[in-house]
Amino acid sequence: MEGAGVRLRRSIATQTLDYIDPFLLFDHFGSDNPNDYLAGFPMHPHRGIETVTYMLSGHVDHKDSIGNSGTIGKGDIQWMTSGSGILHEEMPKEPEEGIMEGFQLWINLPARLKMTTPRYRGVESSNIPKLEREDGKVIKIIAGEYEGVKGAVTDIYADPSYLDIYLPAGSSIELSIEQGHTAVAYIFEGKGIFGDFKLDSPETGTEVEATKMIIFGDGDTVKVFANKKPAKFLLISGKPLNEPVARYGPFVMNTDEEIEQAIHDLQNNTFVK
Repeated sequence: MEGAGVRLRRSIATQTLDYIDPFLLFDHFGSDNPNDYLAGFPMHPHRGIETVTYMLSGHVDHKDSIGNSGTIGKGDIQWMTSGSGILHEEMPKEPEEGIMEGFQLWINLPARLKMTTPRYRGVESSNIPKLEREDGKVIKIIAGEYEGVKGAVTDIYADPSYLDIYLPAGSSIELSIEQGHTAVAYIFEGKGIFGDFKLDSPETGTEVEATKMIIFGDGDTVKVFANKKPAKFLLISGKPLNEPVARYGPFVMNTDEEIEQAIHDLQNNTFVK
């Protein structure tokens, strides 16, 4: 349970896995029971990170301390750079289609940009590039680049790649990852085979069912095969910062002293610069 009472699945920022540089948190929220999410996330602070909210279905109302407000709908993205400090709230609405589902990712900011000016970008689903192949594969490019097509969200400090991929049963895909970058995949529907396998012997790979996250070792290619069932997954990668991480709830800085300063600022109404 998170926020004022939102039930979710958390893969990063747990007792098992603190963070994977530069990714600090990954949540998958989704339910057909409004009691699991309508309490939402009332006004709360962030400092030192970027947050990415990607909706699969349903609607979330949002507003923040720098004057932004609106609704994130089905397929929409909210990319927020908290920088020096922002207060915001995210309040789900009961959806007409019966289910509310989406993801939130936290990305670390480098030390030199921890106190940068906050900013907000909202992208509607119609503006997210989508490649639809003849064999049924669909690749949505939220951030980064795929086959020369740039993602919907650009000018991001961590320069990550964020793809939403659908593979029909019996299809496969190879995706390039820059050497040295952290790469994870999150299966949210169906199952896929991952790893260094051959299509004529896919059992040599690792079969993963929803809802699980895969963390890859270093390399330059990710291979995925949807064998007897389709697979829907997110592929997210980014360059590690290799900097100290000090975190306390919604604050992620480089030192304990900076965390203490964030708490002091919040208590003394000097948090929003």
